[in-house]
Amino acid sequence: MKTLRWNKLLSLPGADEKRNHQADNLHLVNWEATDAAVFQRQYLLLTAIVLMVLLVYLVRAWHLQVLQGSKYRYQSENNRIRLEDIPAPRGIIFDRNGTALVENRPAYHLLLVREDVTDMDQTIRELARLCGKMPEDFFSLLEANKTIPKFVPVRLMADLDRDCLARIEAQRIRLPGVIIQLEPKREYKWNGRGAHLIGYLSEITENELNSEVYAGYYAGEDVGKFGIEKAFEKYLHGKRGGRQVEVDAIGRRMRLLDEALPIPGRNLWLTVDMAVQEAAESCLEGKVGAIAALDPRSGAVLALASRPTFDQEKFIRGLSADEWRALSRDPDHPLLNRAFGAAYPPGSTYKPLVALAALQEGIMNPDSTVYCPGFYYFANRKYRCWRDRGHGTMNLHNALVQSCDTYFYQTGLRLGVDKIAQYAKLFGLGAKTEIGLPGEHPGLIPTSWWKKQAIGVPWQKGETLSISIGQGFDLASPLQMALAYSAIANGGKVWQPYVVRRIEGSSLEEVDEIKSNLKREIPIEPRFFGVVQKGLLGVVEENRGTAHSIKVSSVSIAGKTGTAQVVRLADGVDRKAAAKNVKEKQQDHAWFVGYAPADDPQIVVCALIEHGGHGSSVAAPLVQKVILAYLGMGQEPPAAKP
Repeated sequence: MKTLRWNKLLSLPGADEKRNHQADNLHLVNWEATDAAVFQRQYLLLTAIVLMVLLVYLVRAWHLQVLQGSKYRYQSENNRIRLEDIPAPRGIIFDRNGTALVENRPAYHLLLVREDVTDMDQTIRELARLCGKMPEDFFSLLEANKTIPKFVPVRLMADLDRDCLARIEAQRIRLPGVIIQLEPKREYKWNGRGAHLIGYLSEITENELNSEVYAGYYAGEDVGKFGIEKAFEKYLHGKRGGRQVEVDAIGRRMRLLDEALPIPGRNLWLTVDMAVQEAAESCLEGKVGAIAALDPRSGAVLALASRPTFDQEKFIRGLSADEWRALSRDPDHPLLNRAFGAAYPPGSTYKPLVALAALQEGIMNPDSTVYCPGFYYFANRKYRCWRDRGHGTMNLHNALVQSCDTYFYQTGLRLGVDKIAQYAKLFGLGAKTEIGLPGEHPGLIPTSWWKKQAIGVPWQKGETLSISIGQGFDLASPLQMALAYSAIANGGKVWQPYVVRRIEGSSLEEVDEIKSNLKREIPIEPRFFGVVQKGLLGVVEENRGTAHSIKVSSVSIAGKTGTAQVVRLADGVDRKAAAKNVKEKQQDHAWFVGYAPADDPQIVVCALIEHGGHGSSVAAPLVQKVILAYLGMGQEPPAAKP
């Protein structure tokens, strides 16, 4: 019965569609059950790939933003904005009349910002080719500066010549990271003239950078190393400026965004008269020695010359190792400032100081006489006078005019070493003059206490005879002797010597006038100064004066010759014969210190020629030329010998 009913149902209309629909549903269920596992595996694989890609992006973003964020932040900013340093021009140095001695000129330096360079090896080799250098030179510079941050420019070359500069500029588009820096550079207008006085510049050292004196300075800057350039560095240096500029990808400047201008260094006006300096330099051509000239009315330095000299421009360009070795090992020591950085036995130029001491102490009077047979016996030893046949009977005036050694042997012996030293120091000897320039030698004026402390033995009276004529332990620089004779010429006033009279700034308020400074007045009676001054005038004016050959009719010159022995001659040796046969480095030092006009002194000049021979024939004519140059009289022919 049931089977019959079911068959009837299947035979009803629409039964076939229903059966087909049920079959489709059954087939779909079977497919889902079979392929679900395969689909799930594909889904998981796709998800993993997406996650891995996302993870790679996250890791890369972390690396760029965290690990190298500061680097790329700097690059992104400095591809547009760059800070540039602006060096300050140093102050100009003038002589007393406004003649420029030292100025500034434009100099172009080759710099490299390593961080902007895409191919370092190619860039360096191209720069070396353009500049005519070896690539190894540039690579060694980069190696020496490898500890400096890469965004800091490294100077590869300084002071490019015009041809090299033009070649680099023409190729700048292919040289990213290359910068040309403009900087004011020192120019010595009288290169070599007054070199020891003016000095020179050189690159700042690491020790200087770490000192408080050079706080605010940068590596690579030039600073004063010698002379006025060093002594007045804080005035001459100025203050650096800076600018903010927009640059393109290869470092070319597009536009200026901001700028702080540098403050130039202050200008110096010296007391030096370049005409006098030039005359002094010319006098020393081919010689080894120095000339110092002062104004006895104020202590102003009129000239300071030393020979041999050196090329100041070489220090600006940078000395090679071979050039420095040759300069430092030169037996004539061209870097030594002989005007005040070296000291010598003053010889007979010391005698006027002994005479003034004796007059003031009452040991001698102007009329006291001493007989000179050509020598003086003391302690079984013969102390010879420079004139072998003697001078005969000498008073103080004649002893100065003819430079009698025997007279001053006995005068000095009566005074004693300590009393001589007391007066010599009043005139400024035995101590630095405090001129304010580096490298000054204090000289030496011995005392009995000094010898006991320095050598460990007592003072001997025989040594007093030697120092009485400026020999023995006595040592003085040309500047010290010029200062001492200034005091003689002006009647006892010891002025502080100085070389800078005005320091100018960028405004009228920044002008410092340097006044002369009277250090002391020597307690010696004016009449005694008059006696010695008359004797010094006789040295030139009188026929028997040791410097009579420099007498001129236009102006009266007073002064004193000096011949300082370098090698002591044995007793009985003929001096003239010895002078002909002695080696050059064993010849005497030649001195002369003079002033003019004698009745109204305006200039004092001291000349010292190492191993020059006699002061009368070698040093005195040089002093005459410098005096005449200062007074504007030109050179006159010497007076005829009697």
